[in-house]
Amino acid sequence: MISKRASRFTSFIVMDVMARAEELERRGEDIIHMEVGEPDFPTPRVITQAAREALSKHRTRYTHALGLLELRQAICDHYRREYGVSVTPDRVLVSTGTSPALLFAMLAILDPGDDVIVSNPRYPCYQNFILAAGGKVREVRTYPEEGFQYRPQDIKKKLAPKTKAILINSPSNPTGIVMTPEQLRSVAQFDKPYIISDEIYHGLVYRDRAHSILEFTDRAFVINGFSKLYAMTGWRLGYCIFPKEFSAVMQRIHQNFMISASAFIQWAGIAALTKARKDVAKMVRIYDERRRYMLARLKEMGFVIHVEPTGAFYVFADARRFCRDSYREAFRITEEAKVGVTPGIDFGSGGEGFLRFSYANSLDHLKEGLNRLEQYLRGRKETAPRPFRAKK
Repeated sequence: MISKRASRFTSFIVMDVMARAEELERRGEDIIHMEVGEPDFPTPRVITQAAREALSKHRTRYTHALGLLELRQAICDHYRREYGVSVTPDRVLVSTGTSPALLFAMLAILDPGDDVIVSNPRYPCYQNFILAAGGKVREVRTYPEEGFQYRPQDIKKKLAPKTKAILINSPSNPTGIVMTPEQLRSVAQFDKPYIISDEIYHGLVYRDRAHSILEFTDRAFVINGFSKLYAMTGWRLGYCIFPKEFSAVMQRIHQNFMISASAFIQWAGIAALTKARKDVAKMVRIYDERRRYMLARLKEMGFVIHVEPTGAFYVFADARRFCRDSYREAFRITEEAKVGVTPGIDFGSGGEGFLRFSYANSLDHLKEGLNRLEQYLRGRKETAPRPFRAKK
């Protein structure tokens, strides 16, 4: 019998959209993919060369449970260089992607019945990590006209004796919004709960720069990795930076669940952090060109962009002019326009009426996909707009 806990796990709807798009492709249809957040660039050559070299030297054994010391030191150096913060290698856990790193952070801080504050909308898998660790989700509604950012007073209202953490994500999936220093400071002011900061899209920023939560508090678990910035999604390499008192327990958790991340991939991670800056800069320039093009086209079609996204590779567009049911609309667009998009409801009730578009695809493909979308919308009868009013 399936456990009650497993039965409560929610679907990742974007993967259902992608599965349907792939089914159509097998039938011979040409689908433009704007639903999945996966870089379309090849992994930089300096990284693949480092992996080949590690394999040639037979670096295929277990490493320390926290990860290669050389990689953990490179991560510490990266955070000192980028954010001016001091981190020591005993505060870093290297794992097989950011997902297990986040799960292990939840296991380290949550007892059964403890809760974690999350925003609505948010990355859809967060609640499942919390449930897997025996915790409960406490939602804080956020609003499009404010860039879907937390209001400190709303967090304060949700704080309870069993609140162990506040989860933030900047640059954000699904919105592409980057938190300002003031916004990060307003979350860090709460001294009881830990802050879990998902920083996987750091580096993919097109104005100013992203700030780490570690610039504002040490009571934080930072989740980061190599998938997005270095085009290494299939390599499965991520890490968690945690408060010093969690070093032993994070090591024990990883020993039991993972033993260690693959050694040769960890050596590739060192190359990413130390040798791939030019490759990353080129990818960022191309992403920004795509971002500006997509924003202009979506606005021309009548989508509303409440706050311009300046990070990650997503546009979370208000589609309430065109639809009420984003789930149905996303599949309809996939079926009829042959363009994969993600329904806003995937990210929580606060995302209903929105569609997420990914520009992790070539500019030529984006142009074709947006042309198809425009033609599709012209053939649709507009629905009356639903007014938005933020709660005071």
